[in-house]
Amino acid sequence: MPQSPEPQSLPVESAGQPPRELPADVAALLKHDGAGLIAAIIQQHDSKEVLMLGWMDDEALRRTLTSGRVTFYSRSRQEYWRKGDTSGHFQYVKSVALDCDGDALLINVDQVGAACHTGTHTCFEGRGLGAVVGSRGE
Repeated sequence: MPQSPEPQSLPVESAGQPPRELPADVAALLKHDGAGLIAAIIQQHDSKEVLMLGWMDDEALRRTLTSGRVTFYSRSRQEYWRKGDTSGHFQYVKSVALDCDGDALLINVDQVGAACHTGTHTCFEGRGLGAVVGSRGE
């Protein structure tokens, strides 16, 4: 089985500071929606449980890649927010991957506290829609 390539770190600018812009080679891979955003699926790194979905633009992704904490762009407030700054429910970045189409991110985190703003562990907890369950033999 082929091994995944080692994760690449973002280059560091002068004086050891993170880049002020998303590197061009990373930005070129992204396919933004009409509002300039990309979906970010947040997953607990050890259990692989899907915790939430947020939105990022290039700046939110740059902050996430360079800070070790997840930053989103709020579509309703039109501002950046870093998970945990007001709630204390932090998301520490473990890995970031881009899907094959370039239109979604998978961010593995170490979640501290509830992931959902409603106080539930995940944003999907207790919100099932009762879909018909299929199986391979049908």
